[in-house]
Amino acid sequence: MLSTLDAGEQQFFSEAHWKSLRYFNFYRLAVATLLFIAVLYYPSALPLLSPDQGPRHLALAGVYLLSTGLALILAYRHRRHASMQLSASVLVDVVVMTLLIHVGGGLGSGLGSMLLVTLAGAGLVGQGRLVLLYAAVATLAILLEHSYRALQSDFDAAGFFHAGIFSAGFFAVAVSARLLARRVIANEALARQRGVDLNNQTVINQRVIEEMQDGVLVLSSDATVRQSNPRARHLLGLHGGSEVLLSACSPELAAGFATWCADASVAAVLVRVPTNGMQLRARFIRTESTESDVLVFLEDMSRLQEQAQQMKLAALGRLTANIAHEIRNPLSAISHAGELMREERRGQLHERLLRIVLDNAQRLERIVSDVLELGRRDRSYRELIDLREALPLFLEEYQVKEQVRPEVIHLDLSGSAILCFDRSHFHQVLWNLLGNALRHSQHAVGSVRLLVCDAKADGQVELHVIDDGEGVGDAWREQIFEPFFTTHHRGTGLGLYIARELCDANGAQLDLQGAGPGADFRLLGGSLGC
Repeated sequence: MLSTLDAGEQQFFSEAHWKSLRYFNFYRLAVATLLFIAVLYYPSALPLLSPDQGPRHLALAGVYLLSTGLALILAYRHRRHASMQLSASVLVDVVVMTLLIHVGGGLGSGLGSMLLVTLAGAGLVGQGRLVLLYAAVATLAILLEHSYRALQSDFDAAGFFHAGIFSAGFFAVAVSARLLARRVIANEALARQRGVDLNNQTVINQRVIEEMQDGVLVLSSDATVRQSNPRARHLLGLHGGSEVLLSACSPELAAGFATWCADASVAAVLVRVPTNGMQLRARFIRTESTESDVLVFLEDMSRLQEQAQQMKLAALGRLTANIAHEIRNPLSAISHAGELMREERRGQLHERLLRIVLDNAQRLERIVSDVLELGRRDRSYRELIDLREALPLFLEEYQVKEQVRPEVIHLDLSGSAILCFDRSHFHQVLWNLLGNALRHSQHAVGSVRLLVCDAKADGQVELHVIDDGEGVGDAWREQIFEPFFTTHHRGTGLGLYIARELCDANGAQLDLQGAGPGADFRLLGGSLGC
């Protein structure tokens, strides 16, 4: 039970309460010090201190000074039992002041007001009902002192009335101080809670800003970057926390900000960062701050394009669930019927129309096969493939099926030539790359080169498919791996996309190398992970 009370008392007496208690004891120590000095050196300064009772006064003032000093030390050193410390201090003051009032000839000495100050301080620091107890003790002390005086001399009704008025004042001051203290405590608790909530909200906001996928800048009116989150510093290539000019980060972004300042109707601007070549979409929003700062939200366009692509593929994935039954079966029936009709010779026009039907049916079959291949990218069974043995066999099969002259494709092998890959996926990737290279090559001797060599990184192999065509234009380099993008009227636009997806599924990388004549597609993979 005692531990429970101590816990409740510790919860009530916050740091502000302990500080108030120390200030209260400082006041008592100051009063005791002045009283002791007056008794010791200037007894005539106070009318109540008669010279014939000097030793008694000195002893009383000394005990009072020692008690106030001890109370102040306890308030600093022993931060427990606060109510007991306060109660002991108030009782000592009541006893000392009552004795001084008695020696001084009653309440007419003016020391009754000292008890009012003591009760007011106790009401501000103390707890609930204890304040009433302090006022009651002070009232009893004053009434007992006056009763004792009445027994020693003639009965003085006016004196009792004066004592009653003071007693009522004790309760009024104690209750008023307590009510004021409760309001102060409530306001303090509310302010503390709001401070905690504000700190929590600040921490959460800071965390949200740091983890945002979009960059956030705070710009001043003169285009100076005041604040930035980590994502914005990454997108713009900023280093350090000092303020920098926006033009030093991205001249295009600074020009876009100037355009927006001149015409706030501009919703967003597209800019490119010179340090990393990233394309960003910037949105400007004016704030209501005193310095009219501007918020800038930076979005990575490559991430937005990737999200749009994922949404397109998600819709495509739902479509592929019904393609096999809804499209492939009727398509097979059309192809079969066309083959049967080919056996009948009905003239040149009939042959030409039939060829159109069969060619388009074959093209649709290829599109369906490519779309269905998207759903199989995650089902990979990787194994070590010796390219020295696998590539010659693959080229032999490819040349027979695609009716390609052997001298058109040149194979050059060097290094370890060991690749960890799913064999069917590797077959599909290489088939797509060779088909794309042959489609754009000149079909001369060595027009397509298949080059295998060791990469700079340990344990990795590079496989290059190079043609002697016109190459890939700068406007198309960033789009050739997007689904359904094609520059050929008979292409599906899925070959290169499927090839890159299958490489990703096998821990490899497919990219377009160089910018010279011809196209150079590089497959970079390793032998680890099998």
